[in-house]
Amino acid sequence: MPKMSQGLPVSGYRPQSADAVWLVNMNKQLEEMVLRHLDALKERDDVDGRWLAIGRTAIEQGFMAANRAVFQPERVNLAEDFKPGEAFAREWPEE
Repeated sequence: MPKMSQGLPVSGYRPQSADAVWLVNMNKQLEEMVLRHLDALKERDDVDGRWLAIGRTAIEQGFMAANRAVFQPERVNLAEDFKPGEAFAREWPEE
C-alpha cells in the first residue's frame, strides 16, 4: 500500500498518496515560476495591467483546477443533512 499523507483536517479532503502530493507540489513550483514572470511584466510600462491581471487570474484558476483534479476533494455534509437527534459531525478546535 502506498504511503498516504494525512494533510490538513479540511472537510472534503482525504488522505493523499505521496505521488499525488508530489504532483501538486510540482504544480505549485510551476505556478510560482509563472507568477514571478508575471510580477516582472507588471513592472513594465509597455504592458497593459488590465490584461495582465486577467491573465494572472486565469493562470491561478488553471493551477487550482489542476490541483483539484489530483486531490479530488469531495462535497461536505451540511447541518440540514442530518435528522433531528443525530449528532452533527462538527468538532471545533480547542482554543
